[in-house]
Amino acid sequence: MSVENEKQKKVLGLEWNIFFAGITSFLTDTTTKMIYAIMPLFLMSIGASKTEVSLIEGIAESTASVLKALSGCWSDKIGRNKPFMVVGYAITAILSPLFSIVTSPLQVLIIRFTERVGKGIRTGPRDSLIAGSSSECEKGKCFGFHKAMDNSGAIVGPLLAFAVLAVFPGDYRKVFQLSAVPGLLGVLAIVFFIREAKKIKAELPGKIAFKDFPIRYYMFLIIVFIFTLGNSTDALLLVKANDIGIKALFIPLVYLIFNSVSVIFAVPAGILSDRFGRERLIIFGYLLYSIIYFGFGRTNDKAVVILLFALYGLYSAATDGVQKALVSDLIDKNKRGTGLGIYNSIIGITLLPASVIAGVLYDKVDSRAPFYFGSAMALTATILMFGFYRKRIKVH
Repeated sequence: MSVENEKQKKVLGLEWNIFFAGITSFLTDTTTKMIYAIMPLFLMSIGASKTEVSLIEGIAESTASVLKALSGCWSDKIGRNKPFMVVGYAITAILSPLFSIVTSPLQVLIIRFTERVGKGIRTGPRDSLIAGSSSECEKGKCFGFHKAMDNSGAIVGPLLAFAVLAVFPGDYRKVFQLSAVPGLLGVLAIVFFIREAKKIKAELPGKIAFKDFPIRYYMFLIIVFIFTLGNSTDALLLVKANDIGIKALFIPLVYLIFNSVSVIFAVPAGILSDRFGRERLIIFGYLLYSIIYFGFGRTNDKAVVILLFALYGLYSAATDGVQKALVSDLIDKNKRGTGLGIYNSIIGITLLPASVIAGVLYDKVDSRAPFYFGSAMALTATILMFGFYRKRIKVH
């Protein structure tokens, strides 16, 4: 089948690759969120402190994140994305059930780090595939669909974790064992359904240098860094929910609320960004985040915390996919793997100091401190993002 015919073939109004990349992310996120929804409580059950819970996630994400830029750059140079996706998703599928045999936080860190290596390998090439398979006028919609599928898995995963814990109370290891199934199905989806649309050799970039990217790209990365410094692991939000009296059994359902709202609004947010500008959606998302984190710091009311998790889903829908669409707007087509990889690396690397700061503030200062810090950083990023938007308006 020719590349042209592949691009014409659609599923539910979406390009073939967009749809099946979404299916893959749905299945893989089902696996990872089955684990993520219970990991903070599991870690504390084997002796981890709140600082260690936050630190493990930060180390795992940040130290593997440099691979996101390297794999993105490599995929640009050879003009292929699928091999990186197969390897990256396979690592996650194979390693996830190994959490069932750990006995210490250090062992969790080792497996979590190695599993995140898989994410580092696949993320840049996958986002490049999505950008390259999307029409210019529907890029926000396509990234929004991918985010919606990602978070659909994040709905099903906690639901499955809840179901397993309902049948086997307190048996976190059983959840880890069963998490392998959807992850392996996700790998099969890539192997059999994702089509590699090879680029013409003459279009492939040679040596890629920092000067190849525009100044607005780097300005946006600085804003993302500042925001992410206050955007520590979501595990602390789950710890907060448990601390105010929400039972461990229901923690996966609280996380489900967040992901459900994100799924509902991800595609509409992407479409809005296509029509009215991505910067406006991101400004809204950052400001909403600032309000949400301030609320987490202030309240000890269960109903308010549940409402904040719902609003957190709205923030996610307004920013995650839209930011990737904006990055792909700012850079050349043949360097999207590299540009998106660097963007994802910045977020992942910054998660380490963000998680250390949040964990120490939670344990050593006050349980409200990390949320106030996150709120302040988000407000700063909101102001900078508004300036970024105004500068574009003046130029045009």
